[in-house]
Amino acid sequence: MYGSGRLGSGSHRTDEGCAVSDLVIDERGRLCPLPVIALGRAARDLPPGSVIELLADDPAAAYDVPAWCQLRGHDLLEADLGRFLVRLRAPEPS
Repeated sequence: MYGSGRLGSGSHRTDEGCAVSDLVIDERGRLCPLPVIALGRAARDLPPGSVIELLADDPAAAYDVPAWCQLRGHDLLEADLGRFLVRLRAPEPS
């Protein structure tokens, strides 16, 4: 488990073509940095191109999740009202 929140799986696309998640991490009610820690743990286990949906209602997540994506080189697809969609990228070659 990636945190004490609930986990679920999703699909890649809806009929309308909108991105949805491969994995849902529900960290609502948990204070930062715990949602970002759960996001990082999940990211280690998924291949590049996967989309993680993080549900986090701590106001600090609005700053922490974009910062984490930038530091780790992943794409923040959506950040809206406690819902974050993150697409994982392959690590840059050294």
